[in-house]
Amino acid sequence: MQSIFLYDTTLRDGTQGESISFTAEDKVKIAHKLDEMGIHYIEGGWPGSNPRDLRFFDMIQRETFQNAKIAAFGATRKPGIAPEDDNNLEKLILTQTPVVTIFGKTWELHVEKIMEISLAENLAMIGETVDFLKSHNREVIYDAEHFFDGYKANKAYALETLATALKNGADFLVLCDTNGGTLHFEVENIIKQVKEELTQKNGFGFKPAEIKIGIHTHNDCGLAVANTISAVKVGAIMVHGTVNGYGERCGNADLTSVIPILKNKMDLECISWEKLSKLKTLSRFISETANMIPVRSRPFVGKSAFAHKGGIHVNAIMKTPMAYEHIDPKIVGNKRRVLVSDLAGKSNVEYKANELNIELGANGYDSRKIVSEIKKLEEKGYQFDTADGSLKILIEKFTSQFKPAFILESFRISIEKDMDGPCFAHAIIKILVDGRHEMTAAEGNGPVSALDNALRKALGKFFPDLETMHLVDFKVRVIDGREGTAARVRVLIDSRDKNRVWTTIGVSEDIIEASWQALTDSFQYKLALPQIKK
Repeated sequence: MQSIFLYDTTLRDGTQGESISFTAEDKVKIAHKLDEMGIHYIEGGWPGSNPRDLRFFDMIQRETFQNAKIAAFGATRKPGIAPEDDNNLEKLILTQTPVVTIFGKTWELHVEKIMEISLAENLAMIGETVDFLKSHNREVIYDAEHFFDGYKANKAYALETLATALKNGADFLVLCDTNGGTLHFEVENIIKQVKEELTQKNGFGFKPAEIKIGIHTHNDCGLAVANTISAVKVGAIMVHGTVNGYGERCGNADLTSVIPILKNKMDLECISWEKLSKLKTLSRFISETANMIPVRSRPFVGKSAFAHKGGIHVNAIMKTPMAYEHIDPKIVGNKRRVLVSDLAGKSNVEYKANELNIELGANGYDSRKIVSEIKKLEEKGYQFDTADGSLKILIEKFTSQFKPAFILESFRISIEKDMDGPCFAHAIIKILVDGRHEMTAAEGNGPVSALDNALRKALGKFFPDLETMHLVDFKVRVIDGREGTAARVRVLIDSRDKNRVWTTIGVSEDIIEASWQALTDSFQYKLALPQIKK
């Protein structure tokens, strides 16, 4: 079975994405998660570019990794000086990483128009830099920047840059689609030609075993994953990418798609099946560390990747999942989700009721009646396919199985603002828990914040486990803006505890009422779970 080397550049190329930033401490934590995943190479950053990466490489020297080699990234020597006099190359050596990835120019446009040097000097920069790094006993990965554009512009020169790196000891030649504009069939054809040209006796005459090709793609045409897979198909044995596809402009090849395709679809050795089952967990960890909302529609690991909404689809997967699922979700650590909405059939409700441990048929409400009621509510603006928490409570109410942990008696909110400061809110809430009245007050940065704090304060006297619950997202959307400030709004709240994340919903012409509906459902959902009562 062919082995493919996985090279992760989340900590360097990924951080060039808009709104993506990691501290040095974050990068160390991520590096360990990537190592646990079985990634072979982890590119830690560019020590010559910023103090944070220098600090990371200093910290990483005291860390131990089981699977991965840490790589430091940098450029070829500067024009007109010797490698040993180049400050950036000196910093690469000082990192003490076993691997150095160095990029050089392939495209004559960059050489002559951007760097304003001769083509011969560029070749010397490549060759001398690789030789210098090899003399310090480093594994050298040579990134041929803008390779595909350079090859199309001047094939002979692009090949000469590769041959120069190879002659001086480069361990891998990574062909980079830096602008992300190359199409998948071009990638295949060009890599085939490169291998032929480098091995032909009347060409460069390298032995096939000396030529180890890698691929590094960007997603500007939406083809980064496809281009990566195309390269592997014609002989690339190293793939570069980032977790969740983070990266400059439109991002890099997404390893959360590349890895399961290589392993599950192409039967290529890259990581173990056991580690593949942790892929969704890795994706979520990187998202949370980057403070980025996970993309629901992300293939394989997204929350919607195995979500089914249409009634016909749900009826089919209840009989044979492969009818509408290309792989078993468990392979990548994901799970099947059945959504209930105005497009749902009774199969959707039956599946969800079973998943949520709700017995149907109680109080005369069967699945058909529940579907009918849900469709009426969705006409008013509710959206239960994204709010499982509220859906569970709704079905329990329909079937007389809902047992509220608390009952609202009243609440009052006041808002203050002085001339220069922001608005500040106060909330007073009165609830009933097991026949006991409780009234508390709290402040907040806004009315919903104050209401959340007051409710949490009141319930905390009865439910100590509530401390593990946190609101992680709050979204408000105007359903129909034609009514202006009197328009109906939809509020979605994401909450989480140590083990799970759930979403609740509220709809009203009053944003406070809609927020209360979503907020109270969130607390009721949490408190319906096993609790330790005071």
